[in-house]
Amino acid sequence: MNTLVVADAMPSRKAMLLQISVTMKAMPWYTLLPTVSEYMIENGWTRCYPRISDVGWVTYLSCLAIYLVIVEFGIYWMHRGLHDIKPLYKYLHSTHHIYNKENTLSPFAGMALNPLDGLLQELPHLIPIFLLPTHFKTHLIMLFMEGIWATNLHDCINVKFWPAMAGYHTIHHITYRHNFGNYTIWMDWMFGTLRPPTDDEKKEI
Repeated sequence: MNTLVVADAMPSRKAMLLQISVTMKAMPWYTLLPTVSEYMIENGWTRCYPRISDVGWVTYLSCLAIYLVIVEFGIYWMHRGLHDIKPLYKYLHSTHHIYNKENTLSPFAGMALNPLDGLLQELPHLIPIFLLPTHFKTHLIMLFMEGIWATNLHDCINVKFWPAMAGYHTIHHITYRHNFGNYTIWMDWMFGTLRPPTDDEKKEI
């Protein structure tokens, strides 16, 4: 049963310190993805290129749009699989979902995952660099932005900025069955798992 709590309830110091601890233990493992991707790029195994002038702005922007769609699709299904496949949830994703209730969910929870869980959810960023021309620095910026976005999604500030996932992800931590998306709500809308926050649910965490 969902529990209503005070809208401005603050996470306890103990909860935030635990989230920071889990994040810092996982952080060295998180660096594997950009390390491996850069190794593959430097060895010419991908379709990455160094300068936008190498392909032109039209190709750059078109491929960036496709890159983002691939990442959205991949992270949605990876995240949903971490819930639907019970062993993956039990041994990986449940580490993140202990932060669901009053005085537990905070921005520090965004990166507080089992290291393998974090790597699996970032893995879709590697797919586009093999499929389409990808600007090297943009790829690295996209990886960096995931960390910032994860922090934003867990701040429990329900700001509506359609179609961004901000304001929707807190509902995911309530129901476990909705709002699996990354930057936007489009994949949840397409695959029937979207649940917008209601006025009452703005008080729920």
